[in-house]
Amino acid sequence: MPRMKIFETLQEMADQVGQEIGASEWITVTQEKINLFAEATGDHQWIHVDVERAKKGPFGAPIAHGFLTLSLLPEIWGKAIKVNQTGMGVNYGLNRVRFMSPVPAGSKVRGKIKLLAAEPLDKGGYQYTYETTIELEGAAKPACVAESLVRRYP
Repeated sequence: MPRMKIFETLQEMADQVGQEIGASEWITVTQEKINLFAEATGDHQWIHVDVERAKKGPFGAPIAHGFLTLSLLPEIWGKAIKVNQTGMGVNYGLNRVRFMSPVPAGSKVRGKIKLLAAEPLDKGGYQYTYETTIELEGAAKPACVAESLVRRYP
């Protein structure tokens, strides 16, 4: 089981550019989570929420929304890395996202985080560029690879 990587300061994490800085534990993507995401977003496409029809569909089971998989980033980060100096963190955006494998209901995913860049900001903050690879248990290809920007402030 991966251990959370703890950094004392924003600078300490910034010094890890080019390195894998953390990996989360496995997260189960349940049908309930998929249904709740459909309710929250209004995306009720049958491949996600109609279990019986999805069993006969192209994936043989209901699958998570791509954006649900992407929305797991904060949970992945929260289980993989911590910076004690952080007083506040905000999502700043995404550079590139690819969904490479469907995530069937009941399957497990985990994230591996590589720090691509760290740029100093005003007031002692940093803008970090993470590449998070969301692996799908038992699959040859990841479910998703996302390059995201996160700003952290002391």
